[in-house]
Amino acid sequence: MKLTLINALVVFCWCSLRIFALPDDIFIGGLFNSHDEEQALAFQYAVESVNADKLLLPRSRLHGRIVNLTSDDSYHAAKRVCSLLLDGVAAIFGPQSDNTANHVQSICDAMEVPHIETRWDVNEERTNSFSINLHPYPPSLSKAYRDILEKLQWSQFVVLYENNDSLGRIHSLLKDASWNFVLRKLDESGDYRPMLKEIKLSKINKVVIDVSRDKIYEIFRQGAMVGIMSDYYRYFVTNLDLYLVDFEPFSESGANITGIQLVDPQNDSAQHLVEELRRGDTQYRYGYSLPMDYMISTDAALMYDSVELFASALTDLEYSQQVDISKLYCEGDKTWQHGASLVSYMKMYSRPTSIRAPTSPRRRLPQPQPIPPYRGGDPWMMDMGQGRRGRGGRVMPGAGGVLSSYYQPSLPYNISSSPQYDQVRLRGISGMLKFSEDGFREDFELDILEMDKGMLKKVGKWTKQGGANFTRTWAETVQVVEQNLRNKTLTVCIALTKPYAMEKKSTDMLTENDKYEGFCVDLVKKIAELEGFKVKFTVSPDGKYGNIDSKTGEWNGIVKQLLEQNADLGIVDFTITAQRAEAVDFSMPFMNLGISIIFTKPQKKSPSLFSFMSPFSFDVWIYMATAYLGVSVLLFILARMAPDEWDCPYPCIEEPEELENSFTLLNSMWFIIGTFLCQGADIAPKAVSTRIVASIWWFFTLIMISSYTANLAAFLTVERMDSPIKSAEDLAKQTKIKYGCKMGGSTYAFFQESNISTYKKMWQSMSNTIPTVFTESNDDGVARVQKNQGMYAFLMESVSIEYEVERKCDLMQIGGLMDSKSYGIALPPESPYTGIISGAILKLKESGELHKLKEYWWKGENPCQKEEKKDAASAAELGLENVGGVFVVMVGGISLACLVACCEFMWKARKIATDDGVSFGEELCKELLFVIHCRENSKPVRKTPLQARTDSSSIYGSSNYGYSDKN
Repeated sequence: MKLTLINALVVFCWCSLRIFALPDDIFIGGLFNSHDEEQALAFQYAVESVNADKLLLPRSRLHGRIVNLTSDDSYHAAKRVCSLLLDGVAAIFGPQSDNTANHVQSICDAMEVPHIETRWDVNEERTNSFSINLHPYPPSLSKAYRDILEKLQWSQFVVLYENNDSLGRIHSLLKDASWNFVLRKLDESGDYRPMLKEIKLSKINKVVIDVSRDKIYEIFRQGAMVGIMSDYYRYFVTNLDLYLVDFEPFSESGANITGIQLVDPQNDSAQHLVEELRRGDTQYRYGYSLPMDYMISTDAALMYDSVELFASALTDLEYSQQVDISKLYCEGDKTWQHGASLVSYMKMYSRPTSIRAPTSPRRRLPQPQPIPPYRGGDPWMMDMGQGRRGRGGRVMPGAGGVLSSYYQPSLPYNISSSPQYDQVRLRGISGMLKFSEDGFREDFELDILEMDKGMLKKVGKWTKQGGANFTRTWAETVQVVEQNLRNKTLTVCIALTKPYAMEKKSTDMLTENDKYEGFCVDLVKKIAELEGFKVKFTVSPDGKYGNIDSKTGEWNGIVKQLLEQNADLGIVDFTITAQRAEAVDFSMPFMNLGISIIFTKPQKKSPSLFSFMSPFSFDVWIYMATAYLGVSVLLFILARMAPDEWDCPYPCIEEPEELENSFTLLNSMWFIIGTFLCQGADIAPKAVSTRIVASIWWFFTLIMISSYTANLAAFLTVERMDSPIKSAEDLAKQTKIKYGCKMGGSTYAFFQESNISTYKKMWQSMSNTIPTVFTESNDDGVARVQKNQGMYAFLMESVSIEYEVERKCDLMQIGGLMDSKSYGIALPPESPYTGIISGAILKLKESGELHKLKEYWWKGENPCQKEEKKDAASAAELGLENVGGVFVVMVGGISLACLVACCEFMWKARKIATDDGVSFGEELCKELLFVIHCRENSKPVRKTPLQARTDSSSIYGSSNYGYSDKN
């Protein structure tokens, strides 16, 4: 009896558990085209993986039925789908072809059977669809393209596309009016070189590529052939399988290639799956072998995720209601009653769900036991913590690790305002699986990739909420560019201009870089040595620096070579202007300067005979002479007024009857002139008033003599040269001296565009002068200045003038700087090396190397410097022409003294002759004989007859000491 009851109980329990159980065998159909072997393999392995997992469909076994279809054969596809439905499949996977997929979707919608896709679907809207698509939603993917390009600051680019589907993928770019783009469709012949050459000629260096994976490598290969795989081109590839392309042949090209990926082939999940697929029995199990370097594609990863998604949703559905799978007839009206619930469960993994007790009584399931955490080596991961952990990180509704006691009818994810929410997430190899109500995967994450040394590296991430975010720092970016630059050979375009770049003079045969020398040549070599790259110098074909033709808009010279990417650097006395900066990039300035005037030095003037009078102006000399006479007269008057100036000249007479004043008018003038010349006099003032006058005069004399002496050295040793022009204003005010500049250069543009009245006037004068005052080069302008000898002035950069003046001693710089500008190294637009070159220039400035280079090339061996040293050494030597006037004055003074002496001599001889009664000639001869006879230094006093009869009681011969008798 007990045995019977136990058996009955076991049977009852077994029957109770089978009420809600799925069939033992569950079939799913996979539709694949002939070229979808990899997806079929992923589909088969996913089925095996589900069966191996005890937590997914624990009471059933999953079977996959693979059907091979012909692309675009919708008729046979429909028949195959109906055949699968007749066999009782629970879901249809695939196909990838748009035409057949649309027919399959229609049949599945009619039969209410889940249709799971992994293809790019052009249809952006669905109504009452039973389809789930794991491929990123096209509008979201297009938004990702736009966000990344905006982050990269692309505004002008070329779009290479393969077919109309490509235009659909990038439609958001095409609709935005802010983008300036050119569309180019790939030639079906496979020869893309003519089209790529057109891109090169268009000078647009940014390209968006939206093509299938197998065409990416060929585009880059042919691009390298036409020269657009260089440092100056940037590519953005939209294909999600970019990581499968071999970029090793382009590792040294320097091209910047950016792309995206949905599947990270390096993460643990993908690596585990690849290892399983690459096992030795793959050929035996699936009839398809994989290479050893195999990496899973995005489509294969999506197919694997789709099977796991289906199995997880069906497992959850099994615990909520009784699920049976019946055969369906396409011609009949019967549909699968659980299809809508299964699709809803698959969509449930992307939205908040309210888990609450039903409002109507429901049949309660047996309470299951807690399920331990899954610890297997499965590549799937759980994203959220609460609930039962299932295959692939699936979290089943509930708390405490057990199933919830109650279940919602039909749709289990109705969103309500209840605070009890649980976020259900399923993470696959392709990332988090989130779907919209229409079954589209709108929310996903993309890795942003960039090529580095032939390998793609993750440099950022894109999300729907956060947009594009690059994680690589600026330092890392610079480091990558520096690594790319090392050991690379850059072409440097120069123009032959002294002292910046010149051909080296040598009797030996020189080749390549040895042929050139100069400041810029040495500067580039030092930068190359500092940054570890090599250089190759070429000369601009037309010798020009770079000017734009106003009619054609074409550039010439060095700028043209940079724009056509025939050169990597351009250096000479290259002025950074706004117009040039719009066309090419410039480094940090290596030299600052401005426009100035070069002109011939004025001829040296012969020193004046009376140059010793130059320290004082003519007016000062007049004032000094007037002061001399005035002070002399004043001293004479004050001396006659001052009592102390009257005394007896003979100290032997104690009580003189008459007093004498020493400061007669002549003596006063003699005293003043003697002190003025710092020689002194025999007489000296005695009164306070006269001493005050003398002191003031001595102070005046001290200042004047000191000033004269100080200025006399400068006037006698310095040769003054007066130029007819001293500034640009002087040039503008006159018309005698012509002036010009280099045709088409930065100086030419400065005057042409200047709004300053002086410079506008100068431009009008230059442009209207016939013959032209403009020259083809700076050297021609300097030669013209020397040739015209003071009748032509040339306008050029100050540093170039400095160089010419150092070597051409007859030239000099006139005036200051008219503007402020700089020389820089030019690079092609958006060159990756601009920052590195600028950094190297800054290092050379800080170390003083740049200054040494300039001193070497500007202050090196030059004749003018030697001449200046010679002039400085002989500056203290004065020639006769400098001091000849002093000798003239001395000779004149001596001659005057001789003349006065002769007059006095003859006057005295005449007077004696008259007194003695002899002839003038006789007396003159007698006096001359005495003068000629130089041995006698004493002379007897000759007295008149009247004096001889007078009582000579005094040795002075007069009793009144020269005064007349007053009685």
